[in-house]
Amino acid sequence: MNFVEELTWRGMLHTIMPGTEEMLNKGMASGYIGFDPTADSLHVGHLTQIMTLIHFQRAGHKPFALVGGATGMVGDPSGKSQERNLLSEDVLQHNLEAVKAQLTRFLDFDSGMNSAEMVNNYDWFKSFTFLDFIRDVGKHITVNYMMAKDSVKKRLEGDTGMSFTEFTYQLVQGYDFYYLWKHHNCTIQMGGSDQWGNIVTGTELIRRKDAGEAFALTTQLIKKADGTKFGKTESGAVWLDPERTSPYQFYQFWLNTTDVDAKAYIRIFTLYDREVIEAWEAEHDAAPHTRVLQKALAKDITIRVHGEAEYEKAIKSSEFLFGNVGIEFLSELNDAEVLALFAGVPNFTISLTELHEGISITDLLAVKTTIFPSKGEAKKTIIGGGASINKVKIATADDVYNADALLNGKFIVAQKGKKNYFLIVAE
Repeated sequence: MNFVEELTWRGMLHTIMPGTEEMLNKGMASGYIGFDPTADSLHVGHLTQIMTLIHFQRAGHKPFALVGGATGMVGDPSGKSQERNLLSEDVLQHNLEAVKAQLTRFLDFDSGMNSAEMVNNYDWFKSFTFLDFIRDVGKHITVNYMMAKDSVKKRLEGDTGMSFTEFTYQLVQGYDFYYLWKHHNCTIQMGGSDQWGNIVTGTELIRRKDAGEAFALTTQLIKKADGTKFGKTESGAVWLDPERTSPYQFYQFWLNTTDVDAKAYIRIFTLYDREVIEAWEAEHDAAPHTRVLQKALAKDITIRVHGEAEYEKAIKSSEFLFGNVGIEFLSELNDAEVLALFAGVPNFTISLTELHEGISITDLLAVKTTIFPSKGEAKKTIIGGGASINKVKIATADDVYNADALLNGKFIVAQKGKKNYFLIVAE
């Protein structure tokens, strides 16, 4: 497998330094991508770089995942309109451990010569004094060179300016490349296209400081076909941590991809080979309503991030809401999973004490909650057979419900028609 050709047909390659492909074709090379621990989980925006390392390793090369314990203390100005808040050492350490655990699920750390390795740049910066840094690193890169970078120019031209801390970020990242080149034989750094300036600073430092040769490659920044930011939903970022984004919500994010985006994403975010993908694309073009691309995309990524069992549960969750899976399925979920399943529908809270005493169905649907605008409207719909509790049609408008109706001792699922769900939580 040719690494550059693989990225190219998948639509991932953005910029490549001359000589890079020739260097990679000579044999096993070592290369790295950095991940700053600004949160205690990676999100789907990081998946492009994770996939880049996966392809790099599958092509027979040795991947290094750099977790930025030091650079996370500084903050990368690339693509940012203002300086971000600095994190404490305790928070950074917590984030580092979480990110490390996630990365180990994607890369093979026991494959022999090209086993993946994880490094933390805090290990080589913790004893590096400021005076040593400006003498041994700063003298090799001119201010003119640093100010010519787009990430710097945009900030200097803006209203907020740039602190010296962020201005020096490219030197810090450049030294990372130098250190890994010097001590781990890393000859290539990869990253998103917004990292090009920082990456080539590293190659320049290697050249000026030790007359060495290093290479660079960047991937496309992923956007939706409509130009909006990839990886964002109404509720925020889509995280890899199931505590932040449930496997069901994660699965739905990919399943709800547009047809145009699905054709791009299935190449970028899955490991299916070209023939399989092109066959699915032809099948999709012939019958778009089957959503074959979205289903294959969502399946592959959900299994690799959350595992087969969570994927199966996500399928059943979808069928519960949109198919024929019965109410008993909720007993397989914990409280957090139930709330995640109904995160996109109206939620209401009622008194557990009142429920023990019994609440008439019209009060439950129109007084204790606002599922219906009035008791009269609720009664009319019930008589017409259009309202259900726990997937069972309400028999009469005079029915009274008590705590026996609670699922998992806490929830009641109401429906108005077949598709309009409401979750009632008893507290």
